[in-house]
Amino acid sequence: MSRMTRGTQVPARWRLLACGLFLVASCSVAAAADAGIVDVHALPQLEGAVEDTSRPDPYRVEYRVPTPQAVTLQAVRKLLIAEGWVPYVLPLEEKSTTLKFKKGRQGLSVHFTQALGRPDQSVVYYTTDRIYSNVPFPDGASDLVFDGTRPYLGCIAPGALDATSAFYTSQMEAIGWRKLTAETAARWTTAALDETVPNGVRAFYDHPEGDTTQFYKQKPVMLTLTRRDDGRTDVDIRIAPFVLPVDLSADGDVAGLPRPNPTKTARGLGSATSNKREMSAAAMAELPAVLAFYHRELAARGWQEDGSAPLAPGDDVALKISNAEETGLLRLGRKYDFTMVSLTAQLKESALAARAKAKKEADEKFMKDAEAMARQVIAADEARRKVQAAALSDAPLSALADSKTPVPLPETAEGVRFEGDGGHLEFSSTSSVKALTAFYRASLKPVGWKEQPSVINQPNMALMEFSKGGKSISMTVMQMGPKVNVSASGSGLVMAAAKPAAMQEVQAKSSEPLKPDPESQLPVPTQRSSTSLSTTKMPGSEMPFRRELAASIPAPLGDVLAFYRAELSRLGWQEKADGAAVSAERAQIDFTSPQGPAVLKLGRAKGETTVSLAQKNPDAAAKADIMPKPGQARLMLGNIGAKDASLTINKQTVKIAAGAGGPQSPKGPMLDLPPGTYQYALRMPGRPAHTESLTVAAGDAWGLMVGPTGEVLPLQMY
Repeated sequence: MSRMTRGTQVPARWRLLACGLFLVASCSVAAAADAGIVDVHALPQLEGAVEDTSRPDPYRVEYRVPTPQAVTLQAVRKLLIAEGWVPYVLPLEEKSTTLKFKKGRQGLSVHFTQALGRPDQSVVYYTTDRIYSNVPFPDGASDLVFDGTRPYLGCIAPGALDATSAFYTSQMEAIGWRKLTAETAARWTTAALDETVPNGVRAFYDHPEGDTTQFYKQKPVMLTLTRRDDGRTDVDIRIAPFVLPVDLSADGDVAGLPRPNPTKTARGLGSATSNKREMSAAAMAELPAVLAFYHRELAARGWQEDGSAPLAPGDDVALKISNAEETGLLRLGRKYDFTMVSLTAQLKESALAARAKAKKEADEKFMKDAEAMARQVIAADEARRKVQAAALSDAPLSALADSKTPVPLPETAEGVRFEGDGGHLEFSSTSSVKALTAFYRASLKPVGWKEQPSVINQPNMALMEFSKGGKSISMTVMQMGPKVNVSASGSGLVMAAAKPAAMQEVQAKSSEPLKPDPESQLPVPTQRSSTSLSTTKMPGSEMPFRRELAASIPAPLGDVLAFYRAELSRLGWQEKADGAAVSAERAQIDFTSPQGPAVLKLGRAKGETTVSLAQKNPDAAAKADIMPKPGQARLMLGNIGAKDASLTINKQTVKIAAGAGGPQSPKGPMLDLPPGTYQYALRMPGRPAHTESLTVAAGDAWGLMVGPTGEVLPLQMY
């Protein structure tokens, strides 16, 4: 691939010059004003290059070429070398695909990406790379490793020792370095300038004028030249040891293990509570200083040294260490100008056994507490259901007069919501499921509606399907707490230009402004007839996945809505622009709170405004691994009973082993379901099938826990 000058290879560049000559000229002048910064716009580009001029930048150029990335990388490298740029690699980044170049005191970084959707094309990026600490490269040097921020240079010069020494004597002085003498090095009391190097020479330099940018004061460096057996010379330039820190301080722990400061890189595996943990780092200090740091830090943390371990390749020091619970190994070695650290720790068998025993005891306690809690909740729920069911009326119903809906409404209907254009009807009632189903069967059959058989016809829930003249109505009657909810939909309910049934109550104006209760965790007015707050969280955790407040407030819906908008805004909740649906009878608004998503629902019942305020904590849910997939709901199944169970839902049957979802088996079966209403059936040996219904929305996480008696406790977790 041939090299071309920029002016002939990119026609778009000429158009840019014709349209904005002054802008380009000013950028070039600005870049040229700093001799340490290369003008990337003047660098050669590959044949066929098309430059991206949409974002002019004096320090960066981006262009596309019609060759794959691997081919482009080698072509750019060859092109820039021909222009006098010398390639090198950064210490510890030998496998990087970013190319680094140096030319005098200027630096250049070149990286590559595949063109979007085009594996046969690639994009090249030239970026200026300032060299703060410049040292000369011998002509023809190989194996160049360089970092211009310290500096560090390691390479092989092609000349003999004497010639290489003469090169550095002249070139270091030419770029501002001064050879240190006893007088000029007097400020560094530990400097030993008369060190000898076997088969080589050593010299020390400082830079009295600082770096070329005056950004920081350049530290003295040590130049070491060593004669090789092949006649060439090894070159090593690094910060002089006598200016490096001797007493290292501790930086933040990695995997619960001490790390010295300063370090260039550090990584860890595990944590302070893991059975095995590892830490590795590249410390910017001499090995004796790093070893002294670990002698001090490990002793302070209760570790003792148990003698030397066999050296591995690259090691200069290998020490066995231990404490009351762990054994470990510390390895130190030198690479480039770093001291490389490797520190591992492993729990002893005795400690593993002690942890396993403690976990078993905690799990057993958790199981006993969970069983006791489940029994209490199930018993309370069963008692509540019986009381609520007893309060529902089985009395025969008459139709409500002047109803505007396609099907009759019972006289006990409350909170009616009819959407004729979509064919949907909802209301609640104090009549029982039995009374309501009898009412509709008696009302619809005489006018020609035919009922299809249904397997769901229980005291707390019934599903009815009606058809007539090609139209259909699906009706679900379900006990929901102290009332029964009726939901119907289908083509038989569609009415052209229909309006909501005119059954809305007159809402009286509040007698006084609503005032927030300062003792409530979630906002609620002091003027309320009832309130409850529920939270869901893992046992032993203080961070709930979900909080929900329910309340009834004797005030108009508009006043309650204004109260919540003001109070939630004061708490930092932000209302979503597209998440509000407000009418005279109901309101639903989605919020973003500091803890996570939230929703406010308001309705009307018995002359009061009902409130449901739910807030989710996605961080807590993600940490507990109960977060649903996007657009889905998650169902988590557990069984604290003594017998295995099976649950059928959405045409899937899942086995739930005894103890699943408890401490011995922390993660019970989980299902991801699309949003909707599902019938589910639970089966246990020796017991009849138990059928219930569950409605889930996108983003919800529900738990279904099977109790010791075979009852199912549904709980919205998130």
